Amino acid sequence: MDMTNANPQLMAALATAQAEIENATKGSVNPAFRSKYADLAEVLNTVRPVLARHGIAIMQSTGFDGSTVSVSTVFCHKDGGWVSSCSSCVPAKVDAQGIGAATTYLRRYSLAAMAAVAQEDDDGNSAQHAGRPTPVTSRKADPERYVDARQALRDAGSLSELGAIWRDLSADARKALAEEKDSAKTRLSASQAAQEVAE
Repeated sequence: MDMTNANPQLMAALATAQAEIENATKGSVNPAFRSKYADLAEVLNTVRPVLARHGIAIMQSTGFDGSTVSVSTVFCHKDGGWVSSCSSCVPAKVDAQGIGAATTYLRRYSLAAMAAVAQEDDDGNSAQHAGRPTPVTSRKADPERYVDARQALRDAGSLSELGAIWRDLSADARKALAEEKDSAKTRLSASQAAQEVAE
């Protein structure tokens, strides 16, 4: 969970909201396990009105990189603070239905976890593998694929600019360009230290 942008107003609002939030009702039936569980709509219906009353909005974004489904959940306060969390899994099937099931599953679990809502995992068969999951093979990072990013790191004029460029890079680009970033950081740190001595 990323809490670097949390502020006191958000934390106070979350504490007050959690005192009012009840656990989600298990209204959906999983025929495979002959049991009930709280679906995404129920979790949203449980937490969204209470969070909204306390000035907290929910945002969820999804992603799929060809092998892993991810969901980022963000709680934003009306006064500007926010906290976020990211969850990911390998879907049981890499087709629209498998990716959709994994996305819904992650959205529900991420939201419930961030709002501290208890629920029972009785529908997991839609997102689980029948056997052992196929290992994800990662491509070797190819530094030549990131010519523009490399140049941007070299051209950074300050440590804050370097940090902003680095945060915008993909995980693969970061792997490929880690040495370039370290070199730029060393150069910028030395330049900043020299300027401070000169002043």
